[in-house]
Amino acid sequence: MSSLPYRTALIVGAGSGISASFARQLSAAGVQVALAARNTEKLATLTAETGARAFAADASDAASVSRLFDEVDAAFGALDVVVYNASRALRGPLLDLDRAAVEQSLAVNALGAFLVVQQAARRMLPHGRGAILLTGATAGIKGFARSAPLAMGKFALRGLAQSAAREFGPQGIHVAHFVIDGGVRSATRPDASDNTLDPDAIAQTYLDVLGQPRSAWTQEVDLRPWAESF
Repeated sequence: MSSLPYRTALIVGAGSGISASFARQLSAAGVQVALAARNTEKLATLTAETGARAFAADASDAASVSRLFDEVDAAFGALDVVVYNASRALRGPLLDLDRAAVEQSLAVNALGAFLVVQQAARRMLPHGRGAILLTGATAGIKGFARSAPLAMGKFALRGLAQSAAREFGPQGIHVAHFVIDGGVRSATRPDASDNTLDPDAIAQTYLDVLGQPRSAWTQEVDLRPWAESF
């Protein structure tokens, strides 16, 4: 029997990396999992493996996010855990960046996170419990050349996490931000050396944070391979 105090979870921005590993671990712990992505076809293998349910949603669109939460409410009832894992990188010389593309990057990395946190908190606050986890990146700590849009969005995500934690923590909602400081192993990055982060290991940390007693909650976790400089 799982010792987790939560029974239902929604992962927004689900895919084959961190979110897939976390979905497997949540499912193994007895948690009902909902997965949200713009393209749900890519989630077929994961849903079959975990028993999770897939929902189509665009995190950058307010109406789509609102509809997503209504659909998950109808299917699962009260949500205990919400994870924001959506991200959109846009790189290039700052002077050459297209404004519309920058706006879309910010819409996914920052505005989408706000919309999801808002919907999650509205549902959790009446119950005085729940957890909201936000997946960040190195770009939320320092901005790199030719990567301004990602830094702008991830800095905003980190600020959102800090503000939400201070506002909702005293009301029973655990808000935590995860700085993924390094490359994550994947099918396109199969490097299994100590230079990359194992998504299963990252997911284990997410799970550990969910199990924390409220007398010692983590607000931010910084994860990197031991060989990574920082």
